[in-house]
Amino acid sequence: MVFQLNAPLLDGCVLAVLEQSDAYGYSLTQRLKQEVDISESTLYPVLRRLQRDGCLTVYDQQFQGRNRRYYAITPSGRALLAECRQDWADYTRRVAKILSGGDEQ
Repeated sequence: MVFQLNAPLLDGCVLAVLEQSDAYGYSLTQRLKQEVDISESTLYPVLRRLQRDGCLTVYDQQFQGRNRRYYAITPSGRALLAECRQDWADYTRRVAKILSGGDEQ
């Protein structure tokens, strides 16, 4: 069974990867693909939205004669990530309770 990532959860996943280190779009997609089904066409609108909302900054860096656009998490992005982590913990606790037949895990 495959569960779909909604926008807030995808935002949290992107921010969590970028918390570890800055990344350019393709490498970020590859890192996320190791765990979830995502395409570059899905990722770039998320990156633009997070940048517009002040959660990411971007910078260009030369690589083999071409510019790569790198994404870096900001303090606002770290705050949103902390909120996502708390919301995820609460949500998974409630779902686990339902799936276990009402017993607290």
